[in-house]
Amino acid sequence: MNSVIIYWSRYGHGQKLVDHLSKNLKENDVKTKIFKTSELEPDNIPQADLYVFSTPTEAFRIKRDMRKFMKRIEGLEGKEYGIINTHSMKRNWLKNMEKILKKKKMKKLADVDFKIEKEGAEEGNGLPAGWKKDLDQFAEKLIRT
Repeated sequence: MNSVIIYWSRYGHGQKLVDHLSKNLKENDVKTKIFKTSELEPDNIPQADLYVFSTPTEAFRIKRDMRKFMKRIEGLEGKEYGIINTHSMKRNWLKNMEKILKKKKMKKLADVDFKIEKEGAEEGNGLPAGWKKDLDQFAEKLIRT
C-alpha cells in the first residue's frame, strides 16, 4: 500500500502529527510520502492508495492554503482519504474538509482532530495528552482496508 500525506503547519503541531503518522504507517508496511501544500501542485499529486490531509483551523476556517489546495485537486475520484484538523476552538472543522473532498468524489476512511492547548498539554508542545494514542487509532482505521 502507498500513501501520500499533504499538510500545512504554522507552529509545528501539524508537522509533528504527520511525522508520527508517517512513522506508524511505515511500521505497518505502508510506503509514505509527505508533502507540504507549497511543495506540490493539486493537479499533480502522486498516485497512491491512500491520501491524508492535515491542516489547522485559523480565523474560523480551515487554513486558506489547504482549502485552496483541496478545491483544486484533480484526478483522485474514488481514492480513499483521512483528514486531520488542529484548532484552539471548541469546534473542529473536519466537516468542512470532508465537504470539499466529497465534491472531489473521494471516499473518507477516518478523521481526527486535536484541540491545541496551552495548559495541560503533553510534552509542552500544545498537543493534548494522549495525542499519540489518538493518532495511532486513526492510523489503524486507515490501514484496516
